[in-house]
Amino acid sequence: MGIKEFTARHRSMLRAIADGRGQIVVNRHAKLTVDGLWCDFAAACDLVGNGLVGPAWPAPAGTTAPAMLTPSGTRTLALLTA
Repeated sequence: MGIKEFTARHRSMLRAIADGRGQIVVNRHAKLTVDGLWCDFAAACDLVGNGLVGPAWPAPAGTTAPAMLTPSGTRTLALLTA
């Protein structure tokens, strides 16, 4: 998925995670929450699958950790908000 396919939903999720408001459930198909609410599953898969979001620390499968932007996620957010 290229940056041109990212939607306002992707951008909002990246912003929330950059603000420290996201949690990730580590699994084969990662799930994201923002402010305790589940995020769009497809958008979460896009962000995690493209290496833009991950857990703040190594976490075993099935556990929850704070979500953080990867360096690629930080660059992508900067491009989306420019």
